[in-house]
Amino acid sequence: MYFSGRGALVVPTFGGPDDPYFRLPLWLRRACCGRVLWAYNVPHLELLGAYVAAFQRERPSPAGSQTLLERLPAWMKAASNRAEVLAAIRALRDGA
Repeated sequence: MYFSGRGALVVPTFGGPDDPYFRLPLWLRRACCGRVLWAYNVPHLELLGAYVAAFQRERPSPAGSQTLLERLPAWMKAASNRAEVLAAIRALRDGA
């Protein structure tokens, strides 16, 4: 929490299966590979699906700060989990 001349400002915490502002569980979440796969909306699911489905992932040059996709957890990017992650993404997208 930060304070300004107008009072306290709440700073959201991004990067988990809960809404960063209201701290409520996201609707698009599903158990996957012993973890929780989550997305904010359908375009987010599609972005995740395209990245996970890709067999070759090119790194940006120069490799400065990481992009959202490069910061995904290792379990989600692992080739051994590809089928399960893609199935979970399809199930979430079909149910949305």
